[in-house]
Amino acid sequence: MKAAIFVKPGQVEMQEVEKPTIQGPKDAVIKTVRASVCGSDLWFYRGISKRDGGSQVGHEAIGIVEEVGSEVSNVQPGDFVIAPFTHGCGHCQACLAGFDGDCLDPDKGGSTGYQAEHIGFKNADWALVKIPGQPADYSDDQLKSLMTLSDVMATGYHAAATAEVKEGDTVVVMGDGAVGLSGVIAAKLRGAKRIILMSRHEDRQELGKAFGATDIVAERDQAGIDKVMALTGAGADAILECVGSEQAVATAVQLGRPGAVVGRVGIPQDPMMNTNNLFWKNIGLRGGIAAVTTYDRELLLQAVLDGKINPGQVFTKQFALKDIQQAYEAMDQREAIKSLIVF
Repeated sequence: MKAAIFVKPGQVEMQEVEKPTIQGPKDAVIKTVRASVCGSDLWFYRGISKRDGGSQVGHEAIGIVEEVGSEVSNVQPGDFVIAPFTHGCGHCQACLAGFDGDCLDPDKGGSTGYQAEHIGFKNADWALVKIPGQPADYSDDQLKSLMTLSDVMATGYHAAATAEVKEGDTVVVMGDGAVGLSGVIAAKLRGAKRIILMSRHEDRQELGKAFGATDIVAERDQAGIDKVMALTGAGADAILECVGSEQAVATAVQLGRPGAVVGRVGIPQDPMMNTNNLFWKNIGLRGGIAAVTTYDRELLLQAVLDGKINPGQVFTKQFALKDIQQAYEAMDQREAIKSLIVF
């Protein structure tokens, strides 16, 4: 089959590789319908994080189940599914508490790269989420929104959920990538009355406003903090940190009113953090790996099916697998908010 392969920083290409097969009783093989490039993929693409050359890439997809292992009963060949980047087992303490991104199953393993014609998926019985019908039953726009449920929409929702966003809240969203924009959707879905998006890019500002942002703050660092305080008085009720940089985290903890909570989903890029600012204002810090299957099953899938949310608008360019290099370049150069791969 054909798959996207990381060659070296700045180079990703389509190559022929072995098609995945069932390796264990909890596995499934999925024929990919849509995949995408994630902002986190840019870390290895830019050479910021280490990745072995020759490895398959990608962790977001929807597709059709082709084959399942002997212990898989909740999905079967022919089912149209969301393939989350998480692989929760559904029965450990973490999964039962709703945190399938932190699944404790020692055998959960990982899946093959999703930017490929077929995916070998681990812990398929619980982790895969069935979509009613077949791909042909949906428009291209609906497929795009379903695609976001494999990662970015659920991750944005995780930021809002861990920040404890509730009806009537004032929320600050840091980050105008696909996850941050999904965080705007999530904050509105949870009832926030005011959503302040910190963004310096006009196209993302406009999409953020379409998703429910009420205010835009383009300033950064102290100027950005001052602007948010001018808008809110004492600070926001909740802050969604969707970047992961030291600068973003340092800013986030200064934007809340006393007792506010920061929901952090940006992948940490620096191990150091000054927690004194949390202490002096009783600011809470939560977040981590999203509980994708949990949120999809609880409310996100139905919200997409009902047309209540349309997160697929974050895909501003689409590509064939053979053009995977261009898909990465478009995101790296900010020509696309998120790149869709169509099979």
